[in-house]
Amino acid sequence: QAHLVESGGGVVQAGGSLTLSCTLPRIILSTFRGGPWAWYRQAPGQQRELVARISGSDTNYAESVKGRFTISRDNNKKKVLLQMNSLKPEDTSVYYCNFLQEGKYEYWGQGTQVTVSS
Repeated sequence: QAHLVESGGGVVQAGGSLTLSCTLPRIILSTFRGGPWAWYRQAPGQQRELVARISGSDTNYAESVKGRFTISRDNNKKKVLLQMNSLKPEDTSVYYCNFLQEGKYEYWGQGTQVTVSS
């Protein structure tokens, strides 16, 4: 089972920014554009929650990140990006990328840690 490859996590101070990136190795463009793609996060002791999702040109966000996070697709690089601005300590979590191919094949990344210090 192939896994999504994530990058961009790290440690940042409150108010700072990070950009997460996700791709599926060897994916072809038509499949990449098929989507939907999403980012989830899971903090210790918490359930995994949807952060942002992109399907076609439609995007949706968790209320807690609206206006601060932006999900987008880079078709040239076949990557999905999550731009995170104005980060808060409560954004600290492991972030997971998710891709649903043709409505039936679901892929997950192994997670990337984001830590926001106060």
